[in-house]
Amino acid sequence: MTEVWFYHLQRETLESALPPLLQKTLERGWRAVVRAGGPERVDALDAHLWTYRTDSFIPHGRRADGFAERQPIYLTADDENPNGAQALFLVDGAQPKDWAALAKLERVILVFDGRDESAVGEARRHWKDAKAAGHGVTYWKQSDAGRWEKQA
Repeated sequence: MTEVWFYHLQRETLESALPPLLQKTLERGWRAVVRAGGPERVDALDAHLWTYRTDSFIPHGRRADGFAERQPIYLTADDENPNGAQALFLVDGAQPKDWAALAKLERVILVFDGRDESAVGEARRHWKDAKAAGHGVTYWKQSDAGRWEKQA
């Protein structure tokens, strides 16, 4: 059974929250696909992951870089998993094509902006769909100190 984790952004932007989540994925020895809402967001995330810290970067690639199967983190706007990822990140309104088809993954991480009512409503719908497909679902919310706390 795939675990689906919902991360409710309230105090941070996606750009500040995503790199640490990707780093934890890599520390597990997993590969990841980050599916963004569109090609322009893939480009923006690509640039950001190279420069988000002055002393570090997240190793990643996208279709334009080639060698998709070698990328520890693969950025895309499409429904694909060319690097054999165990984790799928859905960001910026990216949609799961079929919750049942995601059973091959260890984890799906859906990151949504809590300041956007449509994103919150969509996350609620995805929660119901993921549960109906038989996946385990977990909701994470940021504490006042900015740490992720499991809520449900």
